[in-house]
Amino acid sequence: MKAAHPEVRRQRARAAVAGLAVVMGILALAFFRIQVVKGSAWALQSESNRLRVVQVPAPRGTIFDRYGRVIAENVPSFTVSLFPAALDSMQSSLERLGPILGLDSSRVQELMEQARADRRQPLVVLRNAEYEAVAALEELRANFPGVSVEMLPKRRYVGDAAVGHIMGYVGEVSGAELETPRFEGYEAGMVVGKDGLERQYEPQLQGVQGVRYVEVDAVGRMVGSFDREPAAAAVPGTDLHLTVDLELMEFIHRIFPSNYDGAVVLLNVADGGILALYSSPSYDPNAFVGGIDSALWEELNRDPRRPLFNRAVLGRYPPASTFKLATAAIALQLGVVDPQEVMPVPCTGTFRYGNVVKHCWWAPGHGYLDLAGAIANSCNVYFYQLGLRIGLERLVEEASGLGFGERCGVDLPFEARGVFPASLAYWPEQFGYMPFENEVLFMAIGQGPNDQTPLKMAQFYMAIARDGSAPAPHLASLEDGQEVAEAWSLDLSEESLAALREGLRQVTQTGGTAYRSTLEYWDIIGKTGTAQRGPQQPISHAWFIGLVGPWDAPPEVAVAVMVEEGASGSAMAAPIAAKAADFYLRRKYGIAVDTIQTLREHQEAGVPWRGRVRVP
Repeated sequence: MKAAHPEVRRQRARAAVAGLAVVMGILALAFFRIQVVKGSAWALQSESNRLRVVQVPAPRGTIFDRYGRVIAENVPSFTVSLFPAALDSMQSSLERLGPILGLDSSRVQELMEQARADRRQPLVVLRNAEYEAVAALEELRANFPGVSVEMLPKRRYVGDAAVGHIMGYVGEVSGAELETPRFEGYEAGMVVGKDGLERQYEPQLQGVQGVRYVEVDAVGRMVGSFDREPAAAAVPGTDLHLTVDLELMEFIHRIFPSNYDGAVVLLNVADGGILALYSSPSYDPNAFVGGIDSALWEELNRDPRRPLFNRAVLGRYPPASTFKLATAAIALQLGVVDPQEVMPVPCTGTFRYGNVVKHCWWAPGHGYLDLAGAIANSCNVYFYQLGLRIGLERLVEEASGLGFGERCGVDLPFEARGVFPASLAYWPEQFGYMPFENEVLFMAIGQGPNDQTPLKMAQFYMAIARDGSAPAPHLASLEDGQEVAEAWSLDLSEESLAALREGLRQVTQTGGTAYRSTLEYWDIIGKTGTAQRGPQQPISHAWFIGLVGPWDAPPEVAVAVMVEEGASGSAMAAPIAAKAADFYLRRKYGIAVDTIQTLREHQEAGVPWRGRVRVP
């Protein structure tokens, strides 16, 4: 083969060099564009492929009682999380974590459902992990490259079951909640208030989550934190100060008979602040922190005593004789009775109205009584006649106007509305007939279509202790300069209010139904009640609602106690009310708390009774 002429070879070489120059130029331009022009963008993409953003939970605000004692706080705890990866890889990791963390197959499947729903954030496998499990996991760290163990804030409640119904509980926000406006901006895995004050003041207590970065390898496995990148620190929630007395709540929890259901409410007469709000049986809110055990949740919901049910604000009960104060207040308000006036028909144990014969609880009868005497003796015959003077329509309208069919407005997420007719139309709507006038005989003594919560009855009696007005009961302390808002008011003169108080005072004097619940240092006045529930439930509910304060001084505390199937208001409810009020006031005035408090306890223990002792 004949070789190419040298000139031809030189031309080919020049062409090759030119071609190579063009290619190298193109490559140089490409490299310049990548490294210089778009260098920042590619660096950011590289970092985003290598780094992941992880939310850092914010500590919830601390909750304090009226004296600054901690009720709910945050303590360190271990949280085990699994970083997002391929679903089969996460499934394998969870199955291998099962024996170490105590995860059964159902929990693994539940976690996998969460992983499928949100692939952006780490999957929280276990909150509040035991130290032994964390130690074992750290020893096997090489086998779990996508697992993270962090020390995060954990909610702790001081007082346990004593504060369960006030505090409520916390838990992970659910998918359904995330779709509501209330939880706009929240993310899966966040811990939120589910009930009680934790729910009511969720926006205040929640705080703002922080941000940190973690480094991952080529297949998305977390290999460690990346401290060189800036991170936003979590902002703790705002603290909450309450009117509640923690030690009083714990005391009530100890003295309330454990085999009975019921409620105890204590209000500060001055401003309506709730000193105690207790419901029995209760539950320990600490059991919900980090996720409640499914078996315990099932047990709480199946328990026939309903420990999750807050009887103080949701339980509705016939007020029985404690409602006679409302009938008396309405009669005084309308001017249909004078406090010193006696009814024309004396109490002989029975009362006839047309063809209806009604009985007094005291078969021998009370004879002629004025208003204070009728309250002291809880005479049904007197109040039958008082109800007839008022009239059914006016009694219904006036009592409804006082709010007995409404909520108190307490700062809790759930409160039951009282059951009370707004007008005479209630009877045909509910029972299919127009009421006869004799219905007033039932209504006047707290029977008929009338069910109230213990909190509502405590609010009403608080109005009697004040000038007739009653603010809305509240758990959160009022801010400096904040005035007490009036919820409703009785239009009564001081003379009429004094007559009502005198009737209540005679209940706890010698011969009164609650005489043995009197106290040494404090003047306790009040009304017992026995709510009959019908032949199917023969054991009656026991009520006592009273006002307590130093001798010869205005009442400082309104207290309501309701014991389901307690049978006797004087024997069951009144002693609890007296002991709770005594415990609070003794500590307020710096007097040593005694285990022997009421007259009955002094008599049974053989300890001398000193009577009316002045506050030192």
